[in-house]
Amino acid sequence: MVDAFVTSYVKLLVKNPDAVQVKTESLDENFDEITIYTADEDVGKLIGKEGRMINSIKTVISGCKAKGGKNYRVNVKAIDSL
Repeated sequence: MVDAFVTSYVKLLVKNPDAVQVKTESLDENFDEITIYTADEDVGKLIGKEGRMINSIKTVISGCKAKGGKNYRVNVKAIDSL
């Protein structure tokens, strides 16, 4: 559920939506790490000025925490680091 939301939301924000990949790794039963891979030129767009864009994405994801009880960590990486 969170993966699908993050993927669709991020694709609306970037120049190269075809390059977007979202991977979720379960680190614990109550903790998941979400990594957003995107084109190098779009990394700055996702982070935003002073981290405002990524913080807004984290805020929306925290709403899923209230429903499912899991904690999430969100990372943004360039597609080259795959």
